[in-house]
Amino acid sequence: MEQAAKTQEDCYRQRIEERDRLVLKLIRRRYRARFAECEEDVRRAQRLRYQAFYQNRNAMSECDGIDKDKFDESCLHVLIEDVRSDDLVACFRLMQLKDGSDISSTYSAQYYGLSNLKSFDRPMSEMGRFCIKPGVRDPNIIRLAWKMIANYVDDTGVEMLFGCSSFEGIDAGEHMEAFALLREHYIAPKRWLPKVKAPRVFRFGSLSLGKRTNLKLAMRKMPPLLKSYLLLGGWVSDHAVVDRDLSTLHVFTGLEIRAVPLARANLIRGVELS
Repeated sequence: MEQAAKTQEDCYRQRIEERDRLVLKLIRRRYRARFAECEEDVRRAQRLRYQAFYQNRNAMSECDGIDKDKFDESCLHVLIEDVRSDDLVACFRLMQLKDGSDISSTYSAQYYGLSNLKSFDRPMSEMGRFCIKPGVRDPNIIRLAWKMIANYVDDTGVEMLFGCSSFEGIDAGEHMEAFALLREHYIAPKRWLPKVKAPRVFRFGSLSLGKRTNLKLAMRKMPPLLKSYLLLGGWVSDHAVVDRDLSTLHVFTGLEIRAVPLARANLIRGVELS
């Protein structure tokens, strides 16, 4: 009986491995991920950011056609391209800090009180400006992005990733199930919990827990990037910033690398880059 159970387990594992190999083959065939190598690469990312954050949305931009800020020069920029057309389909940027003492110099520090994180004594990195080309919907893009991040973390020794994860629109009522789920299970540990700094926030951490949260609906409403953070063991602030410029609600998101389940970490590392 023990031998039969073992054989069944081996067959199941083989089916999973075959499925994963097929997924990896499809990803390699369709997309490549790389760091920006020149100013034009960065400019391409800035143009895509404009399309994603401002174009066809109730948002305001000071630079028509380009989304740029003072933080771009301090970051590494990651591009994900369609190998068949060379089109840029996604991008994001990474800013490395030696430890929490530098956290006040980050994009997120404009909106959140991050004094609790100043005591983090190991390397950190802010991931920001993550976006996917409007109209493109493929979960493999997120998978490839996290593989690129995993390589970066392994190469640099980063121990915490953080940034802002955005909900579309500024009406909190449209995302109440998602906020209720965050309130129930994903608020940051007290030692790292961001404080309120922005003038307009939605304090979902103060929501009363009444009816049972609809998990399926909550996860459907969750932004893809935030969902990935949570599946890896991430946590969020207890409030969302109302960003009228971008027409979004965003939450501070943190991920301690040591808290990532080993099985998930290995799965991410298994995605091969073209």
